[in-house]
Amino acid sequence: MNIPEKWILTPELKDVYDDIIKVVNETRDLFDGIAKIFPPNEKVLNAFKFFDPEECRVIIIGQDPYHGEGQAMGLSFSVPDGVRIPPSLRNIFKEIDQDVGDVNEPANQNQNGDLTYLAHQGVLLLNRSLTVQQAKPNSHYNMWQHWTKCMFEKLLEKYSNIVIMLWGNDAKRLLNGIPNEILAKHLILKATHPSPLSANRGGWFGTGHFSKANAYLEKHGYPKISWLNHLN
Repeated sequence: MNIPEKWILTPELKDVYDDIIKVVNETRDLFDGIAKIFPPNEKVLNAFKFFDPEECRVIIIGQDPYHGEGQAMGLSFSVPDGVRIPPSLRNIFKEIDQDVGDVNEPANQNQNGDLTYLAHQGVLLLNRSLTVQQAKPNSHYNMWQHWTKCMFEKLLEKYSNIVIMLWGNDAKRLLNGIPNEILAKHLILKATHPSPLSANRGGWFGTGHFSKANAYLEKHGYPKISWLNHLN
């Protein structure tokens, strides 16, 4: 899968991507029959296919694609419909429900973990690494971290009024080196990671990121995000 033309915010993004994906494909061939690379090639750039960069309203940063069979789909925290919802995503749904849900109609236990409905609304679900080797978390992180940071920085430089959701220390480190005048053009929301190990210690539940995002978007003339749209 090639980078959509509008997402080539600097020539470096295409050149480096081409180099990385060549290595990924060589690794796929090398480990064929032994271990797999997730997600499949057609899903590696899935986060960028639903809208153009100028339509980006929210960025949610994840760390690594899920490394189990059938889980990774190129969208941070998301799993295909029918796949058991991972603990971090379940905590995300709980916080969304508490923050912007209808108290008279509680969520139906969030049986669908596919977040494509958010991507259709201009939410960039971006992992720091776009591929991973089966059963080896962070195995491709070093290959991708420069590329994803470059994409993140260029988006923030070129556009304004994006809501940035940074959950956990790895995501927060993306801000390192970005000038304050660029960060000031956006809403930066920070929290602990939604994984049970972190979330249950505090700093995740009750942060209100989703209502804060919608208030900010409305203030700047953009539609609110339907965070629980897929449950309606």
